[in-house]
Amino acid sequence: MGRRIGWVVTLATMLFAFVTGARAAGSEFDPASVSESLQAIFKYGKGQRETVERLNANTVTLISGTIGGTYVQFGADLASALDDGDNLRVLSIIGRGSVQSVADILFLKGVDLGIVRSDTLDYLEKKGYANNIKKQFTYITKLYNEEMHVVAPKTIRTLSDLEGKTVAVDLPNGGTFVTSAMVFERLGIKANFAYIEQRLAYERLKAGDIDAMIAVQGKPSKFTTGIKDPDLHLVPIDYAKSLQPDYLPAVLTSDDYPNLIEPGGRIDTIAVPAVLAAYNWPPNTERYRKLERFVDALFGSIPVLQQPPFHPTWKEVAIHAPLAGWSRFRAAQEWLNRKSVVGMASSKSVGMASSDVRRMFEQFLTGNQARSPGFAQSEDHEALFRQFLEWQKRQKPAGRLK
Repeated sequence: MGRRIGWVVTLATMLFAFVTGARAAGSEFDPASVSESLQAIFKYGKGQRETVERLNANTVTLISGTIGGTYVQFGADLASALDDGDNLRVLSIIGRGSVQSVADILFLKGVDLGIVRSDTLDYLEKKGYANNIKKQFTYITKLYNEEMHVVAPKTIRTLSDLEGKTVAVDLPNGGTFVTSAMVFERLGIKANFAYIEQRLAYERLKAGDIDAMIAVQGKPSKFTTGIKDPDLHLVPIDYAKSLQPDYLPAVLTSDDYPNLIEPGGRIDTIAVPAVLAAYNWPPNTERYRKLERFVDALFGSIPVLQQPPFHPTWKEVAIHAPLAGWSRFRAAQEWLNRKSVVGMASSKSVGMASSDVRRMFEQFLTGNQARSPGFAQSEDHEALFRQFLEWQKRQKPAGRLK
């Protein structure tokens, strides 16, 4: 017992000496000295109004996506790469699907921008839920494409085979639901949509309770790569004319899904862009100035974001890529103009390319002409050039896993 007390006394003496020495050496930390941001918070606690204004003026709030998705990871990357003390802070918050994110950008106090699917605004307008909603939105940049994956028994050979069938499209008002609804409507296919979360949908598909399940995700989708049922496969989607205004041609290969596609095989599908969108604030407002500061930081940091440890899909972001039907945020376009980023596409001409890019564009046209006669005669130059940008990007596959 005496030895135990002796050890306690010795330990207490050593601890006292360590603390005393630390204080003597000036090593004791004052929480308010950790960073300028914390100093501001402590000042706010004393009721200083200028601190409140500074914190709000330099904070940009971004709606990302649901837990576990790529949008959330993009939001975290932006917060990590762009935060710059009192100059800029990116506050990324978890969202509840593409439709909800549109509503949050429009109506939720303090939300400045968010990540949404490009077809969501069309869906809301065509369903009569909103009028002229595109005039209220701008886009800062297109991010990356998300491919449409239709998993079904091998007896389902085309999308039209799902006429009258039961198809799981994830939860209502999410991105997969919106894209599925738009695509099936434009193709004139009337299916019975079931709003079932992806994991549960897969179990019901295996049990034969539903006829197909759809996921709109960047390839290779982590969930889809795990499907190993020999009776299931990926259903092809033709790039029909009715889909071309808002969607892009895409391909799924055996490298992406070795369990669902035969070696060396490919499945045609479509893709929809994910967009970094913002409310269309007038240039003379404080909210506009905050987004302008964000744009300067984001565009200048793209090379950093395209390197580890950030999400590999950042490598697919092309800030100069146009987006049909959307207006770019004015400060973003001005940044691109200042930096002389190539902006070749317009609704009337694609003739501003350098000789190398023109040669690649002609190669793109030739390849698609062989596959779809009349393709090169399309008069929609903007859509055509967008497709070319996607083709050009696929020549340098980045490999991604959601």
